[in-house]
Amino acid sequence: MEMDSFKSVFIALVIAGALIVGAFFLQAQRPTLETQQPQPELVTATGECAACHRRETPAIVAEYERSTHVKEGTNCLDCHRPQDGQESFDHRGFTLAKSLTSKNCSQCHAEENRQFLRSRHAAPAWAAVQGSTDFTEEQIEFAEKYHEGAVKRPANRLAQLEGQAATEVGCQGCHSIGKPNPDGSIGSCTECHARHETSLKLARMPRTCGQCHMGPDHAQIEIFEESKHGVLFNANKDLYNLDVDPENLTVEDMPSPTCTTCHMSGQGGLASTHNVSERLSWYLFAPISEKRPNYAQNQAEMKRACNNCHTAEHTNEYFADAERVVRATNEKVGNYMAIVDSLRAEGYLTPEPFDEPLEFEIFDYWHYYGRTAKHGAFMGGPDYVQWHGNYELLARFVELKEKAKELRSHESD
Repeated sequence: MEMDSFKSVFIALVIAGALIVGAFFLQAQRPTLETQQPQPELVTATGECAACHRRETPAIVAEYERSTHVKEGTNCLDCHRPQDGQESFDHRGFTLAKSLTSKNCSQCHAEENRQFLRSRHAAPAWAAVQGSTDFTEEQIEFAEKYHEGAVKRPANRLAQLEGQAATEVGCQGCHSIGKPNPDGSIGSCTECHARHETSLKLARMPRTCGQCHMGPDHAQIEIFEESKHGVLFNANKDLYNLDVDPENLTVEDMPSPTCTTCHMSGQGGLASTHNVSERLSWYLFAPISEKRPNYAQNQAEMKRACNNCHTAEHTNEYFADAERVVRATNEKVGNYMAIVDSLRAEGYLTPEPFDEPLEFEIFDYWHYYGRTAKHGAFMGGPDYVQWHGNYELLARFVELKEKAKELRSHESD
């Protein structure tokens, strides 16, 4: 018995020694960036990071402690450690990235990032202001496969005329969601999710989308709040479960839609997506709207979202009515632009953009009132179809005809 006991102890010591030696060699093979970092327990919200940040920036610690990242065991360093191509710096013994991008988030959320890159929230958003100059050839080629002409384009002329200060603080404040980063990635997830709360609830709130999707040129948040969908959400939002994991989201969690329900969420058999273009069937933002390349598939996907609440018959009638508004608006804008083209051909307007008062009225016609009517039709906003849309289209068409008549009469005099 004593010999057996001795053998057991000897074997245990040999195994323990082998494990220690093995761990040593494994540690030696790890990147220096990892081996020189403080241990994970020092970077949680109860450790080394919080020791300073509770004094210096206490709100971010409080936000982080409420986040899903805490529940999943994600610590500060998991997000702030530099990725390939990112500039780093030493911060009190920690090697951190100077700025975080979608590349940091894609460590864990790779599929969401891939979906995002195919959307108009990615490269097309930044190119709509800055043009293609900030992108690599590879980024342009990738984006153009999904959105032809949306990235390979010149900088926005109106933004250039307004000046750098207005563009950087104004336009780019929203369009930076698709800004190319020095590390080769595009965009920032924190535009919708916030930096330290990393909140699903925040991303699902209509007002989060309304930070950018508002105002006279794309009044989606105003239209939503007028619609029955918006009224239902505002009346019942305390009953919603906005924190639920996307894979487990049901109509019981969100019984009436927000922006994400229709454009991103997975309910009723739909797969969730970060490609906000995936369920859109028309280019509503254009002066003359055309169907998107995947019109039938995209509209079928959106209708599946609608059919969680509505019958197929109701949904089909709704889309048919919305498309009638789009075609009627296209006709109005087309008639208006025909007069504009004739004035330009006759020399009453210069070739330069935005150098005459009438050109701002021309721009407003399709960019404000035309868009508003079309968005209102698809989003259930009758006031925006009518008074903010078609009434303005009619009034300004009459005004343009009168101005064209006056310009031509002066020449005859």
